[in-house]
Amino acid sequence: MNNSLAGMEKVVIVDEANRVTGSASRSEMRRHNLIHRATYVLVFNSQGNLFVHKRTACKDLYPGHYDVAAGGVVLAGERYEEGAKRELEEELGISGTRLTKSFDFYHQSRHNRVWGRVFSCIHDGPVRLQKEEVEHGCFMEIGQILRMMGTHPFTPDGVLVLRRYLDSHGA
Repeated sequence: MNNSLAGMEKVVIVDEANRVTGSASRSEMRRHNLIHRATYVLVFNSQGNLFVHKRTACKDLYPGHYDVAAGGVVLAGERYEEGAKRELEEELGISGTRLTKSFDFYHQSRHNRVWGRVFSCIHDGPVRLQKEEVEHGCFMEIGQILRMMGTHPFTPDGVLVLRRYLDSHGA
């Protein structure tokens, strides 16, 4: 989806307790830093490697950063699970994969206030990158990703997601 169309999408808006209060266009949500919902899908292969991708320079949030999760905003009228499946298909071309819910969390930064739901899946098939959103990506070992986080810019919410996921899974 091009950036002008993405800015017109209606995003679900929530309060501090993650209760739906309405909807707004993506551009309005960003402009006013409204609390919204987003999905995060950690894509592992059967060897336990995690798919990491670099966001394109034209992304409205964290352009050019690396990310450990596919995902994005939950649209108005959409459930987290629906948004996660839609985003996984759009960004990585993955469909029909079973998603496992991991946890919900709240993240706040200067330009982003979000209630996120984290999912994981195992995928060994092909990955088809959405050129508007993903510059490149590959499966990597967790230790390699953690080392890379010290030398490359990663999305702060993605870092939080990975660390919490690893803590909850005894890794």
